[in-house]
Amino acid sequence: MNSKGLDYTALIIAIVGAVNWGLIALFRFDLVAFVFGNMSWISRIVYGLVGLCGLYLISLFGRVGSSVGVSE
Repeated sequence: MNSKGLDYTALIIAIVGAVNWGLIALFRFDLVAFVFGNMSWISRIVYGLVGLCGLYLISLFGRVGSSVGVSE
């Protein structure tokens, strides 16, 4: 099964989460809370999706390691 689309979607969501954490660290500005409200149900869903995508991307290590040397 080709999961390239899911990989890219998870990667984009994880990057958005990383940018949000960078904004929090540098400027004390939480973009998710600003857009969706402080701990509203939508912002909690966004935070949850970022966490799930991060966990899913752990599997990328195994798939990248196993595809080294294999041409597509």
